[in-house]
Amino acid sequence: MATAQKTVNLALQGGGAHGAFAWGVLDKLLEDGRLAVEGVCATSAGTMNACALAYGMHLGGPERARQALHDFWWNIHRSGQTHNPVRLLPWESWLGRGMEHSLAYVFFDSLTRTFSPYQFNPFDINPLRDVLLEAIDFDELRRCECVKLFISATHVASGKVRVFEAKDMSIDVAMASACLPFLFKAVTVNGEDFWDGGYVGNPALFPLYYDTESRDVIIVHINPVARQETPRQAPDIMNRLNEISFNSSLLKEMRAIAFVKKLVEHDMVKDEYKAHFKDVLVHSVRADKALCEFSVASKFSSDWEFLTKLRDRGREQMADWLGEHFDAIGQRDTVDLHNEFLTSTSRLFEDRPRDEI
Repeated sequence: MATAQKTVNLALQGGGAHGAFAWGVLDKLLEDGRLAVEGVCATSAGTMNACALAYGMHLGGPERARQALHDFWWNIHRSGQTHNPVRLLPWESWLGRGMEHSLAYVFFDSLTRTFSPYQFNPFDINPLRDVLLEAIDFDELRRCECVKLFISATHVASGKVRVFEAKDMSIDVAMASACLPFLFKAVTVNGEDFWDGGYVGNPALFPLYYDTESRDVIIVHINPVARQETPRQAPDIMNRLNEISFNSSLLKEMRAIAFVKKLVEHDMVKDEYKAHFKDVLVHSVRADKALCEFSVASKFSSDWEFLTKLRDRGREQMADWLGEHFDAIGQRDTVDLHNEFLTSTSRLFEDRPRDEI
């Protein structure tokens, strides 16, 4: 007898070329067929995957979505062959040098730390724009009703997260969500300037609480949350700081979810307010083991062998996750929120009677 399909929401982190890992996760999810996607919140590279997923689903269902994801990443590789300034030289590849030690990356990193994009890139050239326009018809994407999109960008003036929905989508919104301020000028949308959403929402989860029916959220991580060793070398320190920075907003939201779940679990919410609380079930496809060997420099790689390696690791991770956790969807969390995300101050509420809250 066929397994009944379950509906979930997805949260897709940003992380440059490491987004190919999420491509693999989505590819396996779509191929498996037991999960239907209601909503997707995303940032940066996650936005690219989310747009390709929604566009493909709108045009022709799961198989068309798989093709749209493949085509996007192939176009990234093809564009990178001529436009990517951060590439290993042939002799560097032969010597097995990592991207972080390549002459191109060292020069590029120094350039972006010395000059702003308003100086070294005055015409704001960004090949990603052409890749997106070739892969996705944004006029058609705005008509998508089969997948709800929630795309995060950082509002430069206020420092707050702005969430765009499918009806708001445009090439500028997608580019704003992935606009790293040390590489590109701020992207203007409706007269306001935006940077990469990863700084304040990587991704922002809250739209999934209020604007979807499904209780289940599967977070697809791109930036490793945990590492076993303290970095000692300068590139490794910068890499870990990058991971911590781009995980911080997500971890704060996870702590907030954990706290609300604790209030509900211990019946600390007055009856008249209970309807306003959604008991979200949190699931997590982690990238810690799959991506821990790669530095921040590799996020600039457009090499097809590298991208498909990450895709295959994502497919394998999702296959393992489905095998272990599919039955839990709709029933319980598969992330230990209490131990992983609750702070010590939050535990002050655990043993206090309801009327004291």
